[in-house]
Amino acid sequence: MPSQVLPPTVQSSRAEVWDLKEITFRYGSRRIITQNSNGPCSFIAICNILILRGQIEILPPNREKVSYEYLSQLLGEDLLSVSGDVDISAALSAMPSTQRGMDLNPLFTGPTLFRPSSHGGELELFKLAKIKLVHGWLVDPQSPEAPAVMKVENYDSAVDLVAAADHITKGRLVVSRNHAPVASSSKADNSTLSDEDRAKVEDAILIGRFLETTRTELTYHGLFELARIIEPGQLVALYRSSHLSVLYKPPNDDALYSLVTDHSFLREPTVVWRRMDDVDVAFAPYVDADFKPSSPAGGDVIGQTAEEVFLATQYLSDPQAQVDNELAMQLQFEEDHTFRERRTMYYKRQQERRQYAEKKAAKALKKGKTCIIM
Repeated sequence: MPSQVLPPTVQSSRAEVWDLKEITFRYGSRRIITQNSNGPCSFIAICNILILRGQIEILPPNREKVSYEYLSQLLGEDLLSVSGDVDISAALSAMPSTQRGMDLNPLFTGPTLFRPSSHGGELELFKLAKIKLVHGWLVDPQSPEAPAVMKVENYDSAVDLVAAADHITKGRLVVSRNHAPVASSSKADNSTLSDEDRAKVEDAILIGRFLETTRTELTYHGLFELARIIEPGQLVALYRSSHLSVLYKPPNDDALYSLVTDHSFLREPTVVWRRMDDVDVAFAPYVDADFKPSSPAGGDVIGQTAEEVFLATQYLSDPQAQVDNELAMQLQFEEDHTFRERRTMYYKRQQERRQYAEKKAAKALKKGKTCIIM
């Protein structure tokens, strides 16, 4: 192995120190890194994947906290050991940027497609670590927005087109919400536009609507695609809102789970994963290391009432009560799943009605109407 020196940006000390949480994974004990609300999700996610794989190990075994300096050195040494004669300077230089978030531009057309930043070190980092990088911000090919979104392919290009269309319409197109560009047709009159500019405005309206309705940067089509491409037993890094989370598909299970690393759950041994089957995190249930509904005793941390915490303590001395509680939680889980399926069907019907209305509007436009009404 060639002698390579870690760059100063990796060697330098950092003030960040994080607590370690012991969990069970693949019949073995692992200590994952937890994070507070301001933690560097991307860096921690990369390290946690390597920890769960057994690729890196935090020593000594009784260690309770870990620093960025220690982890960056551990990660850097691991990359050096597996790189052979490959130059990994770009990947190493990208490591510090994972503390702040990652400069990647996901394509709306594929779960593994990304446009790199100017130097491309982030993608090289995942390649060297053999970590699959994915995202779920995908446009449904059957949706009315798909043709326009597929033209621009990625977020940066989508924003550029919406901004250009707003300029064409002299500021009558864009409404700003939470710093995200949203195309609004209510003020956009394209009666004096050329065919080329009119097409841009029409595409911008569709793209703006897509951006507005997918502000979570995850779509149902994206979830389906992730479930399709992630193999059972595989750990991947999910890119979302410039940060990463650890995603896992257990063997003999079609569901996806994200690793819970929030520091609030440090003392909650039964809160390990969160089932990921909805674009809204509010619908995601917590599960334990065996992917069974969790039974936390943390009270307000996860929304439990004082009565619920009291009942939880009673279950410890009454095995039958605990069995009954687990059955009730399972029934509730199944009920929630049925609700999500019904809601998905509702959204599908709404989309079909909208497509029908848009076809009628398009026919009317061809007959001479010049104002786009969405």
